[in-house]
Amino acid sequence: MVGDWIGLALSPPVVRRALKFAVVVGAILITINHGDALLAGDLSGGRLAKMALTVCVPYFVSTFSSVGAMRDAESRRDLRSGGGSLPGSH
Repeated sequence: MVGDWIGLALSPPVVRRALKFAVVVGAILITINHGDALLAGDLSGGRLAKMALTVCVPYFVSTFSSVGAMRDAESRRDLRSGGGSLPGSH
């Protein structure tokens, strides 16, 4: 089960989508949260680490959402084809 989740999370379509969201949403969040420091030239190691984590958040949110949607779609397909069980019943 965990291996299946990781396999989906690392699949090229999921990674591409997550990277796109991370770049766009991460840039917006960095501007909102660190814009004043960027303009002042305050780029300490701690601030750069916070900025990197800021970009990771939308990446992981997108990944979790994509994998969840893919697994839900697979469960619905299984139910329609007569195989599998109801979600949450195992």
